[in-house]
Amino acid sequence: MIKAVFIDFYGTVVHEDGAVIEKVTQEIYDTGIAEDKSQIGAYWWNEFQTAFTNSFGDTFKTQRELEYQSLVKTLEHFQSSANANILSNMMFEHWVKPPIFEESKQFFEMCPVPVYIVSNIDRADILKAIEYHNLEPEGVFTSEDAKAYKPRKELFELALGNTGLNANQVVHIGDSLSSDVYGAASIGINAIWVNRGLREVPSGVVSISNLIEAFSKSEM
Repeated sequence: MIKAVFIDFYGTVVHEDGAVIEKVTQEIYDTGIAEDKSQIGAYWWNEFQTAFTNSFGDTFKTQRELEYQSLVKTLEHFQSSANANILSNMMFEHWVKPPIFEESKQFFEMCPVPVYIVSNIDRADILKAIEYHNLEPEGVFTSEDAKAYKPRKELFELALGNTGLNANQVVHIGDSLSSDVYGAASIGINAIWVNRGLREVPSGVVSISNLIEAFSKSEM
């Protein structure tokens, strides 16, 4: 019997920052040296992912730090004259006031068990976003609290420890196969993949196209 829901936030409850990233990438392209924008996106993503993967425990850095550092390296690599502070603030502004998916508030209202947000983000930013949309989760656990990012197990373990629940008593819902589905599975938590793009579903993965469908795919 499921006693609580752990749920990702960006990309699951609210929109990711893809539109903002596109604007930032365009600015770097317009002010730097690159054959096409895809080069910029690929380089930036690689720089961020490398730093992200190595950020845990004593080496942990916040999302804001990682985004800014990877952005600065990208600007330098493509010899862009754009201002890193201005561009990073565009992303940070999205984080605190992100557009919400249509059914998200309904999900929080309908869910028969407590809902806990478990997110790879800085605590101050997600609390502002939650307040902005008047959401009322039972609790919030962030990468900043755990000093580690999903798919590492520390954030999931923190959430379980603070709720007093066992892995088989919760279900985790998220839009990332690697961070949410496989990350949760690494410590025995069943997960539901929010597959809004209707991509091919890997074997053994439970998939939904919107949050309301989760009620029919779990024991809530």
